[in-house]
Amino acid sequence: MLILVLLGVVALAVVGCVCVVWAERGGPRWVHAAASVTLTMGKVVRRPNRRRGLNGTTGDSDSGGA
Repeated sequence: MLILVLLGVVALAVVGCVCVVWAERGGPRWVHAAASVTLTMGKVVRRPNRRRGLNGTTGDSDSGGA
């Protein structure tokens, strides 16, 4: 069952990417809508998670030392 869910998510991602490319080349209005939804969801997924560390740090190892 989990495999089917993952395949569905991958299929949606592929269709979204196709819509983004098609919208760049023109395409009908529904393709532009699907492309904007895909791009928005990509931004949501890439947004940094603010609750990474228990002590309030983000996990960056660059502490400014030499």
